Amino acid sequence: MDVSTIIVSYNTRDMTLEAIRSALRQTTRVSQEIIVVDNDSSDGSAEAIAAEFPEVRLIAVRENLGFGPANNLGAKEAIGEYVLLLNPDTITLDHAIDTLVEFARAHPEHAIYGGRTLFGDRSLNAASAWGKPSLWSMVCRASGLSSVFKGSMFFEPESLGNWQRDSVREVPIVSGCFLLIDRAVWERLGGFDDRFRMYAEEFDLCLRAAREGARPIVVPQATIVHYGGASDRIVVEQTIRHYSGRAQLLTKHWPRWKAGLGVLCLDLWALGKLLRSLLLARFQPAHRELWRTWRTIFARRGEWHAAGSAMRGAGDGGR
Repeated sequence: MDVSTIIVSYNTRDMTLEAIRSALRQTTRVSQEIIVVDNDSSDGSAEAIAAEFPEVRLIAVRENLGFGPANNLGAKEAIGEYVLLLNPDTITLDHAIDTLVEFARAHPEHAIYGGRTLFGDRSLNAASAWGKPSLWSMVCRASGLSSVFKGSMFFEPESLGNWQRDSVREVPIVSGCFLLIDRAVWERLGGFDDRFRMYAEEFDLCLRAAREGARPIVVPQATIVHYGGASDRIVVEQTIRHYSGRAQLLTKHWPRWKAGLGVLCLDLWALGKLLRSLLLARFQPAHRELWRTWRTIFARRGEWHAAGSAMRGAGDGGR
């Protein structure tokens, strides 16, 4: 088997079905198995997948494990030479999986491979790759400089500047929405760190892989549609999970003093969003709901502090 494609679904029945259809339809040059881990969906996802795709290996769990642990569970069943992580809110275009696997075979030194992602309207979704987080990038986000100078490689370094993801390029981070990895490398790394339930797990994976010599790379000829955020539509919870994952990442990979400053930047980032939304709400009543959202997020900042502290208390977990 060339590639084991793992899809983690959570209440995205129709999108997951289309993701499977397109992955099967567009993958003809390499052999593929599809493994779906359903995180206790309540919308009939597991039943619909089983009915339409008896050839797909379905693992239906009775709790929401989170993105990272669910992918780890699916990968334990994988027999492919490569493991492909594919989001359920995606559509595979133009033999993207074939192309990515073929590139990986020709360039094994990279170990981790990503493609180019588009939104539903086929405009660029730049979230397929990221720069390495730094204290400077966190300061820029906290101060709002990254918003003022959007697309600037200096003030928004994690975005990788104005690069349109249209050239083959080594990158620090490949997004977990469409990430191909040599299965031997995945197993050597122990897969995702289970402590990252959702958000930042691919950052951690790529950083650990790079320490072992991997050189993650984007291959733009492998293109998919990635709608984004389909299984996490509640803004408050999504944002807190994002900040919590970032706090975990900084705590794990940075010295204690530096991680403390990074978490403080998260607080200031949220505070800046709150103050800007408050200013907008004073002059434009339509923005009052946005202000209430950021007020709630900022009030719950203790949750990302706790996530970072728990990561510090647990140590590196041997990974």
